[in-house]
Amino acid sequence: MTSIDAQELLQQFASDNYAGICPEAWNASEDANRGHVTSYGDDPWTARASDAFRELFETECEVYFVFNGTAANSLALASLCQSYHGVICCDQAHVETDECGAPEFFSNGSKLLVAPSIDGKLTPESIRELATKRQDIHYPKPRAVTLTQSTETGRVYSLTELSAISDECKAHGLSLHMDGARFANACASLGCRPAEMTWKRGVDVLCFGGTKNGMAVGEAVLFFDRKLATDFDYRCKQAGQLASKMRFLSAPWVGMLESGAWLRNATHANRCARHFATQLAGIPGVRLGGPVEANAVFLEAPEEVLDRIRERGWKFYTFIGGAARFMFAWDTDIERIDTFSRDLKECAAETQ
Repeated sequence: MTSIDAQELLQQFASDNYAGICPEAWNASEDANRGHVTSYGDDPWTARASDAFRELFETECEVYFVFNGTAANSLALASLCQSYHGVICCDQAHVETDECGAPEFFSNGSKLLVAPSIDGKLTPESIRELATKRQDIHYPKPRAVTLTQSTETGRVYSLTELSAISDECKAHGLSLHMDGARFANACASLGCRPAEMTWKRGVDVLCFGGTKNGMAVGEAVLFFDRKLATDFDYRCKQAGQLASKMRFLSAPWVGMLESGAWLRNATHANRCARHFATQLAGIPGVRLGGPVEANAVFLEAPEEVLDRIRERGWKFYTFIGGAARFMFAWDTDIERIDTFSRDLKECAAETQ
């Protein structure tokens, strides 16, 4: 058996997917592992998790559990569109850049209509431009809008911005979908109730991310416009997203939602991002690539500095947003951030 090097287990900031499972999700999974229950979602854990979502969002909604964010987004958008429809998104949206054509595949061909953006944000103006660009039968008919909260570049739509986008969607008969892979981080950033950021702002469908918030696997798809959920269970089955032992997808949500860990985890991650940002002041040649609003920090630095910090064993990505990206998770250790900051400062000094 190959041993795991201790160095491999040290915290990194390349992705919040690197983190393990938080205690609340782990303990709920362990509780769900006792005895036998009915399969395919007809179990008390799935019912309890669904009710917990309805309580959290202060409304009746249809709730489904799938394995990952690509499936959640793709199947949700497919439920909004026919094959000849178009989905308006920004050029940095995850559905456009990182889902291998899955939204188009599961909708049997709905086309992504891509708007240029700043910081990965759609605007009412960009939606209007694409919604009215062409009205002829030779062009896909715009049917839905998808936005990411928080964005791929770590920005957060304000409630005012969400209301303006929703109003524009209504003006053109467009459904509104929210990719919430880091929904909890956006909630923590705005300090608002989940309802205020979703159905009260005109969001029809939300994909609520659990994996990046402390779970091992699993995303929840919430239909606030319940008629849009028609046959969504069949979509899940056909796409291989109907878990036979569904309780192991839903039980972690019980632990996360009933304990409040979903928000505590996100609050901690956001706090760590802000802490890291404060450590960059005074480091020669290094500066923030943009405001820190959730759990992501983008920094700009000479390539030589980035190469040197990689040589010290640190991992991070540079292909997202055009700067070096650092993500912070539910279990991020402040001392580990400070260690990285010292290394970064030393590497920057070495290049002067």
